[in-house]
Amino acid sequence: MWRLSSVRHKAVPQGRSLEEFKLMRREHEKVLRSARKDNLLVSKRLLLCEDEDETPMDAASGDQVVHLVQKLQQSGQEKETHLKALSGSLRNPSAQTVFIKHENSMHLLVGLLSGSQAQWRLLALQCLHELSQSHQPNVTLACVPATPYLLTYLSGQSTKLTELCLYTLGNLCPGSDVVRDKLLAQGIIPALKNCMESQRSSLAVVEAVGFTLSQLLQAKDAAEKITPAVLASGLPSLLRSVLSPDPQFGLAPAIECAWCLHYLTCSTVGSSALRADGTLSRCSSLLVALGGAVSKGTKEEGMELLVWPLLRSVGNLLSSGPPGAMGSQGGDLLPALCALARAFLPSHPALARESAWVLNNLTADSSELCTALLDLNLVPELIQLLPFSQGINTMLLRVLGNVAHQTKRSCSQLARAGLVPALCATLRMSEPDVVALSLEVLFMLVAGCPQAAEEFVGQNGVALLEAVQYNGDGEIRQRAAHLLEHQLPAPPTTTYQHTSCSTTYPRSTSWSTTYPRSTPPGAPPTSTPPGAPPTPPAHLLEHHLPPQHTSWSTTYPPSTPPGAPPTSTPPVAPPTPPAHLL
Repeated sequence: MWRLSSVRHKAVPQGRSLEEFKLMRREHEKVLRSARKDNLLVSKRLLLCEDEDETPMDAASGDQVVHLVQKLQQSGQEKETHLKALSGSLRNPSAQTVFIKHENSMHLLVGLLSGSQAQWRLLALQCLHELSQSHQPNVTLACVPATPYLLTYLSGQSTKLTELCLYTLGNLCPGSDVVRDKLLAQGIIPALKNCMESQRSSLAVVEAVGFTLSQLLQAKDAAEKITPAVLASGLPSLLRSVLSPDPQFGLAPAIECAWCLHYLTCSTVGSSALRADGTLSRCSSLLVALGGAVSKGTKEEGMELLVWPLLRSVGNLLSSGPPGAMGSQGGDLLPALCALARAFLPSHPALARESAWVLNNLTADSSELCTALLDLNLVPELIQLLPFSQGINTMLLRVLGNVAHQTKRSCSQLARAGLVPALCATLRMSEPDVVALSLEVLFMLVAGCPQAAEEFVGQNGVALLEAVQYNGDGEIRQRAAHLLEHQLPAPPTTTYQHTSCSTTYPRSTSWSTTYPRSTPPGAPPTSTPPGAPPTPPAHLLEHHLPPQHTSWSTTYPPSTPPGAPPTSTPPVAPPTPPAHLL
């Protein structure tokens, strides 16, 4: 029988501290997330013809590709057969490279694309579509001479040809900055708008327009070059009109258009314009409808793909807008968000977190919606989700902090809803963010509701806070110490009977003579005289924790993939605390 000397994935490398190991792991995860974003930015789609399947063909050699090109250069009745064979061969990356390097090959393809034979034109476009699947920049650049014809055919009457042109353009957009700039100069945005207006009855074409536009809007310089042009073209109103899913065609067109709206809300200019023309109200109404359907047990396949961009659009618009931007509609959105978080928690935990993120942005600086959250009895549902990690509990703690910040009555209602035992559980968790937020919410709760402080002490909260004082984060230790010394009722002192004398030891008396609780590890002893109470840190002297909900409102950048946490906006100065906490 044998055993490993150490568990490899848990062992700390020799000569390195645990903090260094954690830092290396975070940097590695950051690189992986960045690579995932880059992969999403260059996503491609393959549109198959009716007589084709997705089964990969045998790899064509370079000589076979050259032979097919030579056959196509000759006149004859077999051109259609050779074009079909070439289209299948171009699925091989090595064949694509051979094709673009062969003399006059792209000139031949563009000639067939612009010819009068409709079937040859469609097959030549299929070959170009196969080339657009390539991730090689030189192959993408070789397709540039064909882009004027692709844009011209967007105004044609053939739905099949238009759809194939759109997906080819969408594949070419993220491949190269040069190609994207060429398409913008050639007028791709007005062409997409005219195509969407003329083909409103064809939802397949509308879906393809949404895909191509979303590919454009994911560019790194989209906020400066592309978003203003899209807003000026009138496309957002067309995108909003497609958000209602079609019962026969499905959710695909609504999903693509919703992602376009999300990318537009990621810029400051786009957010202000979309908020003014009713996008916030439209997306919120659809979320309310989806939340109502989910609460009744009706969950259509792929519904989460539509919920995701809608949540991000609403969250971004709330983050960049004034407080109370939702008005009375926010009261209807609260139960819908709770229903979505509860329904998608088992299958898509990241979607539950983003529902909580929108709840946070919705309740930040809004006493009306915080009161509605209590009146609708939604707090117990949120408390039930606090044990779940992956960012769900941190977002929900922020929501509860927004509510606790309002009034003493809010704190009393939170305590009656069972928040104190839930905070005792979150304080035992290992995530530093969860512990820090739990301390902030606990402070506001006990400051506004003395009964909550007594309940916390009765649940062995003093011992829990004393354990938190061993946390590696200095600010967490300071907050725990402040709660112990200034906010919680002191427990009765313990008297020890000796044969010679009776000595009473109040809590923490011996600790305060040398190292105050606010002293970080490794700092020299202070000169505090024996018996003097420790001076609390400056940020705790006001007897309140700085309310954080103004800096908790966050926005998703355009390149963030589904499931990634929202990025925090730069922190601002904390607002003046309410009178009941001073």
